[in-house]
Amino acid sequence: MQENSRYAVGIDIGTSTIRCVVAHLDGAGGHPSVVGIGKAPNTGMRKGVVANLQGPAAAIDAALGEAERMSGYQVDYATVSINGSHIVSVKADGMIAVGAMDHEVSREDLSRLEDVATTGKVPANREILEVVPHSYILDGQDNIKQPQGMTGTRLEIRANVVSALAPHLQNLQKAADMAKVDAHTIVPSVLAAGRAVLKEPQVENGVAVIDIGSATTGVAVFEEGDLQYVGIIPVGGGNITNDLAIGLKTDPEIAEQVKLKHAVATGRDGSEGISVKHENEIHTFSSDDIDEIVEARLEELFDAINKELKKAGRAGQLPSGVVLVGGTSNLKHLAEFAKQRLGLAARVGKPIGFGGVAEEAEQPEYAAAIGLMLIDAEGAGSNGGKSGVHSRKGDVKAAKDSLKKASGHVSKFLGKFKV
Repeated sequence: MQENSRYAVGIDIGTSTIRCVVAHLDGAGGHPSVVGIGKAPNTGMRKGVVANLQGPAAAIDAALGEAERMSGYQVDYATVSINGSHIVSVKADGMIAVGAMDHEVSREDLSRLEDVATTGKVPANREILEVVPHSYILDGQDNIKQPQGMTGTRLEIRANVVSALAPHLQNLQKAADMAKVDAHTIVPSVLAAGRAVLKEPQVENGVAVIDIGSATTGVAVFEEGDLQYVGIIPVGGGNITNDLAIGLKTDPEIAEQVKLKHAVATGRDGSEGISVKHENEIHTFSSDDIDEIVEARLEELFDAINKELKKAGRAGQLPSGVVLVGGTSNLKHLAEFAKQRLGLAARVGKPIGFGGVAEEAEQPEYAAAIGLMLIDAEGAGSNGGKSGVHSRKGDVKAAKDSLKKASGHVSKFLGKFKV
């Protein structure tokens, strides 16, 4: 491995599956080219949070090992995802005096202002993942996006604060540490997915990313170039599988096959017999039964999604509609169902436009992993080399002060969407 080579790694820690993407950063601009992809089934997690450290640690190691064998490099550091309904966003504001009339606003002033704005807004058992500034007010001048370098005496901020429960955050990092990976940056998976599939005009006009995983569904609303809202629903594609297993009186493994191969989100023309083969045995079901079960669960899920959009104040009011990602978004005609149920334009988002072996990862279920890799790439070279690929043969230093390393890059990557 060349000493000056730079690499970026994203690990999406899902409830049922862990996916890893390794990319080489080409040239001075650091354009990522995917050189390694891996995935592994995960156990030991419930609704996006760690319930047993051993399961996620083993799955991270297996997924990363697959990506390492494909890329030919070994990984110590990565940007990873966090999930679960404990992730919330709240509005915050604050004000500080920055100095005399000729004082220029500095980075230290902005950091101090963020501390003032978040004090008392986030409970002690929660950790701030990111403060997303919506606007600043300097001496009465409103709607300032970046006040650094400007002159003034009184500085105010309006912001969105994204936080997670500290114990869940610590357990996630412990699982990564057990797999000998330093999770130096942690980002909510729905925000990472948005980084991979959204374009700048969408983020400016108003758009929501809906990340439908196996056990959770993340909703992130963007408008005017900023993150406006984040919410996680503890329902996902696994609930559809479980309902099919109960309603069809069959095993979950067979129900998953039925869902992946034959389920549709909108009604089909006529009734037909559906057959799947499992362990050399043919199982036959009625399409009417399947459609009834799937439709009922999807209605429940999208009603919950619409409630999240109402909390954000954007229900039916997003010009760029919604972008569906996650494994469940592969369900046939789901975009059409979302359009009808939410009253918004809808499409399935796929992370495309990357070189190397990226074709395998150009699927909606890889959106979060690709987005994490992109965030990692943006931090390469600015964090002591931690965004690169290094040898795993030596001991990895334990993350003793883990919470201090948990800060995400939400505000840093909002202006860097694909154009």
